Amino acid sequence: MSTLIRGGTVYDGTGAAGRPADVLIGDEGTVVEIGPALAAPESAEVVDATGCWVTPGFIDLHTHYDAELEVAPSLSESLRHGVTTALIGSCGLSMVLGEPEDLADMFCRVEGIPRDLVLPLLEDIVDWKTPGEYVEHLDGLPLGPNLIAMMGHSTLRAHVMGLGRSLDRSVTPTEGELVEMEALVTDSIDAGLLGLSVNLLPWDKMGGTRYRSNPTPSVFARFAEYRRLAEVARARDAVFQAIPNLQTRWSIGPLLDMSRRRNGRALRTSLLTLMDAKPAMGVYRVMARITNLYNRRLGANVRFQALPTPFDLYTDGIENPVFEEFGAGTEALHLEDLVARRSLMNAPVYRASFHKQWKNKVASRAYHRDLSEARIVSCPDATLDGMTFAEVGAERGTDPLDAFLDLQVAYGNDLRWYSVVANGNAEHLEWIIANPAAMIGFSDAGAHLRNMAFYNFPLRMLKRVRDAQRAGRPFMSVEDAVRKLTSDIAEFHRIDAGRLETGARADLVVIDPERLDDTVEEIHEEPMPEFTGLNRLVRRNDDTVRAVLVSGKVAWKGGAPADDLGTSRHYGRVLALGSA
Repeated sequence: MSTLIRGGTVYDGTGAAGRPADVLIGDEGTVVEIGPALAAPESAEVVDATGCWVTPGFIDLHTHYDAELEVAPSLSESLRHGVTTALIGSCGLSMVLGEPEDLADMFCRVEGIPRDLVLPLLEDIVDWKTPGEYVEHLDGLPLGPNLIAMMGHSTLRAHVMGLGRSLDRSVTPTEGELVEMEALVTDSIDAGLLGLSVNLLPWDKMGGTRYRSNPTPSVFARFAEYRRLAEVARARDAVFQAIPNLQTRWSIGPLLDMSRRRNGRALRTSLLTLMDAKPAMGVYRVMARITNLYNRRLGANVRFQALPTPFDLYTDGIENPVFEEFGAGTEALHLEDLVARRSLMNAPVYRASFHKQWKNKVASRAYHRDLSEARIVSCPDATLDGMTFAEVGAERGTDPLDAFLDLQVAYGNDLRWYSVVANGNAEHLEWIIANPAAMIGFSDAGAHLRNMAFYNFPLRMLKRVRDAQRAGRPFMSVEDAVRKLTSDIAEFHRIDAGRLETGARADLVVIDPERLDDTVEEIHEEPMPEFTGLNRLVRRNDDTVRAVLVSGKVAWKGGAPADDLGTSRHYGRVLALGSA
């Protein structure tokens, strides 16, 4: 059935100014015509876009939907906000290869999804043995948005070396193992995966019991191994995604150098992350300028993923990855038994160690640890709700950190608190969004379910751009914002997406700009029916998005999914590298 999007202002994703036009979509799911006052074919579905923006569907370049899509392939929490393409396999973690127990141990703690939910799921579904078979599996799912996928280096390393050897710093892969890794990366790219993701961040830790609290396998590799596998990606003009060590940051230099043009080609390098972090004020400007210089003068192709919103975190007790960045935090999180954890945190020796590490002014840090900024959201002692830990300490006549630890001991995970980690300054954030080094994304959708809610980041970015224009201080045009949320990402990843033009697959979103209001910032908690007992933080603003189409089919309209979303294969598909 054909569809006519009538009466909207079309932003085509190229950076061209918006223009009044209708969009006619044919039976095959591609754009037939864009122009004024188009006639609706007989029996066509008509979507009223009067007063609305019509844009290409948004691309989320960093999610962790790898497990969730197996039970909820509609990925509706992203789709409802206009995301029509989502990337999985980030941070060195993927489901491409490996045994279910190994995969569960790698995923569960890093992504904050209980192992007892992930492991049975994987044991039930994993029947693929090669990258090609995994792609076939994905393409057989009734997807909501399109998928793009990376091979995760931790996955690859554990598969080839064995999980135990891959986690041993004294062990380097043999030449035969390196050759096998190279061959599997090649096979992955040939099967349609976009490239390889690696992780140098040591506070991403293993779950389970066998190797609990070890960093994930990718962290144990030497740069020679990263470089060798990166050359496979370079030869295929594929993507190399990397998490530098965000604490020391020294690894950013070698990663930038790897991207330099060699053998006539730059390495497409996607790095995490460009943000205005409180412990490193101003570093984002230095990194952006160095990156732009590398790209301009040395023929590199480096982009930093950047979240276009404040980076705010909610935490139950200490269930948050930021506590993995120092030893005392990892020691507590190592204990799954919450009673034992609270007992540890009450021990004088442990508390002394926690104090020393928390307050160390020399050690690098990603989290600011400012307890005058960290605010209690809910507590069994309701008199503390809304107070910072510094205020609690002042009221009790104690050190703020002691107040924090006392409350952890008293209430454990029943203590819920909030902190802005980065991007709290609007002017600095706008500078990041507009910078050529920034590639907009990094939602972490599907992970850290009760810690963060960035699923609707494209709408929040468009609101910021529109509000700045209305306030008379524009930092970016709407058309350029749409470009950075669509074609800019698609072109970097070499995928067929991100443009609204004749002949293109019709992935698009209809947005009411007058409903880019405070509702896009409101946070809620909603159950996840597919994972019994789990809740997810969300920012839902269904009045803002009039409709979402994937492959020309209306997937979301009027605040509700299509009847067959998540059961029909008429919507998303796997998009292969080089499909553009």
